[in-house]
Amino acid sequence: MPERPRNPIDMLLVEEQPLLRKTVSMTARSLGMGTVHEAASAEAAEKLLRERSFQGAVISLECGAFGGAAHNFTLLDRVRGGMSASRATIPIAVMVDHPTAALLQELRSRDISRVIVKPFRAKVLLDTFASFG
Repeated sequence: MPERPRNPIDMLLVEEQPLLRKTVSMTARSLGMGTVHEAASAEAAEKLLRERSFQGAVISLECGAFGGAAHNFTLLDRVRGGMSASRATIPIAVMVDHPTAALLQELRSRDISRVIVKPFRAKVLLDTFASFG
């Protein structure tokens, strides 16, 4: 079981798969970890990021990739650039299908705290959120 943070926190999960989002959200709440705000798209996540402050985020880089690009860095760049209601330094983890050396370098330059390789178990996300507290 993930360690329960001392104070429940608000976290953002950006993932297209509804079952994964719901499982993680409900489990985090039942464990008293805090609230996981769900976004199924980059657009929905941008709206949430403008409206409220989060203590951490897990973002699927495939969510909202466009123009033949494999990864969407828009949300990462907005948060790190101070263009959200959250601190620019919040912990951010990303989910990817196939990490490459070039991708890992891109993520390192954006101060990403954790890379989660798909497929994974929901417990990996819960452990990540617990580390944000």
